[in-house]
Amino acid sequence: MTVNRLGLVVHGGRAEAVQAAGVVRAWCEEHGVRCTDIDVWHDGGRRSARDEVEAAGDPDLVVTLGGDGTFLRGARLAVENDALVLGVDLGRVGFLTEVSAAGVRSALDAVREDRFGVDRRMLLALRASRRLEMPPGMEALMEYGRGPLLPPPQVRPDCRVDDEWGVPLDVTALNDVVLEKLVRDRQVSVGVYVSGRLLASYSADALLVATPTGSTAYSFAAGGPVVSPRAEALVFTPVAPHMTFDRSVVTAPDEPVGLRVLERSGQAAVSVDGQVRGVLGPGDWIGVYAAPRRLRAVRLERMDFYGRLRERMNLTDAPAAVADGSPAPLWSVTTAPPGDLAHLALLTAPDGPSPLR
Repeated sequence: MTVNRLGLVVHGGRAEAVQAAGVVRAWCEEHGVRCTDIDVWHDGGRRSARDEVEAAGDPDLVVTLGGDGTFLRGARLAVENDALVLGVDLGRVGFLTEVSAAGVRSALDAVREDRFGVDRRMLLALRASRRLEMPPGMEALMEYGRGPLLPPPQVRPDCRVDDEWGVPLDVTALNDVVLEKLVRDRQVSVGVYVSGRLLASYSADALLVATPTGSTAYSFAAGGPVVSPRAEALVFTPVAPHMTFDRSVVTAPDEPVGLRVLERSGQAAVSVDGQVRGVLGPGDWIGVYAAPRRLRAVRLERMDFYGRLRERMNLTDAPAAVADGSPAPLWSVTTAPPGDLAHLALLTAPDGPSPLR
């Protein structure tokens, strides 16, 4: 791959991220690559994703230095320009990042020399009954302790707009879209539709729709299932619902999820990948569906998602399962699979065959 323009997203509050950024800039200088820092804040305000990308000069590659939150910032920018994104892991519970800070130079060399694969991750798109906006004074309240908010998303000019199908918003989510209550003593009441038909009406703290990538984020904390990031599905999860049915629902990628704020509900905030982007009132709705495009992330080796899950979540074996015998081996196979299993994604031990797929 020819890298001419690199955008750099740095977690400025971490010394190791600032140090790794110096390594990236030095690599760019050695190889004649234009390197631009992408800063979400400018002149006291917060740039939109498109403004950030334009300020970075439409990068071919976006490198993020931080944890999963920093990666989400970089991913948002990469999607806008169909750029590749490389995540350098400096966080604590990272599922999205790819390499350690010590390996950033060799990772950049691998990208330049085409020694990498591309991990395509599902994204969510959004329609709404109206444009999202923040009520007066709301932004100042939400801004406390976290810096300026992203502006409400714009309307996509290339899509149909009408009363029944709503407004297509120029925003995508890698993790999730969340509809959540604004005040502690007032839950949101929401009718939930799957493929256009009512599933149920909920009274809850929040309702969220996640991608498989986002299944290990807020959805997991709310009791949702863990879904392989290689899967194609939408995961709907209610948060603290006042009803007996409190389970997640996993839909097919072509089955959208609609959330309609009911008449006696309190106001609801719409968050996209953890960023509040607007507020809805009774009668308003959002529709969440699989986006036609995908995030393209650099993958340097086969991702051991389940090994990472075991490590990041500190999974331990049930004492009763190993009390009277030997524990299960960490790897189930060590050799290449036979021909009838060659089409399966089977991971072997580190010293066994592990082709990048």
